[in-house]
Amino acid sequence: MFNKSDKRDRAIVFRDRLKEAMGLAELSQSALARQIGVDRSTVSQLLSRDGVRLPNVQIAAECATALGVSADWLLGLSDRPEQAADLLASALTMTEAPRALIDERIFDWHREAAGYKIRHVPAGLPDMLKTRSMLQWEYEPFLGKTTDQAIGASEDRLTWMRQARSDYEIALPLHDLASFARAEGYYAGLSLEVRRGQIERLIDLHDQLYPTLRIYLFDARKLFSAPVTLFGPLLAVLYLGRNYLVFRDVERVDAITRHFDGLIRAAEIPSRDLPSHLKTLWAGIPD
Repeated sequence: MFNKSDKRDRAIVFRDRLKEAMGLAELSQSALARQIGVDRSTVSQLLSRDGVRLPNVQIAAECATALGVSADWLLGLSDRPEQAADLLASALTMTEAPRALIDERIFDWHREAAGYKIRHVPAGLPDMLKTRSMLQWEYEPFLGKTTDQAIGASEDRLTWMRQARSDYEIALPLHDLASFARAEGYYAGLSLEVRRGQIERLIDLHDQLYPTLRIYLFDARKLFSAPVTLFGPLLAVLYLGRNYLVFRDVERVDAITRHFDGLIRAAEIPSRDLPSHLKTLWAGIPD
């Protein structure tokens, strides 16, 4: 409960913010009074410098609705004037996720976060780490004759991403890499040559880019994660399959960052041990 001084200060905040919102909305005292269903004198009292009382909840809510701001902001309980629906709309968006190598949205997000750490839980092996043969096997059924062109454009953009001074942390489920090595599940039908070439590429990339590129392997039976990418502190993107769910508000980005931190802490194979694990997988692939 506020003391008298608190109430007086809050009443002054309400008066000043009400006046500001009316000015921005170009709404007169008479017009506001009509919209909230009170006499003009009531609005005049709310704006009076002699007034030291807060309005009741209903009047505060009606004023906020009429002026397109939040009641919490009018009452000095928030520094954000947007209404809850507007705040949510700006903090959370859903965009289409095309089944293609070249995705302008992803590239735009990488450019926006250039210099920040990129943290990624992919739906499978990350495209930026795949061999050309692996990309052709995966995308040719969908892209047809344009596959080579798409791969070339993708490689150009991946080269840019690697030069953007961003560190990359990638968390992969152990079972997904094992399924890849054995050509099981999603990777059924993938040739031995392509699989061995891909494992060799992962080892080479680790040797070339570590510690700028760090890949951790976690046990999804112990700690599950949906596909998600964190673009520094700016945004978090969940991959739903046909859509991306994009969060920009600090609280949710921080929460998803803590989730990623948990994956790293729980990793069965830390990044420094990735090459030896990959060599073990390689040795276990039958000829």
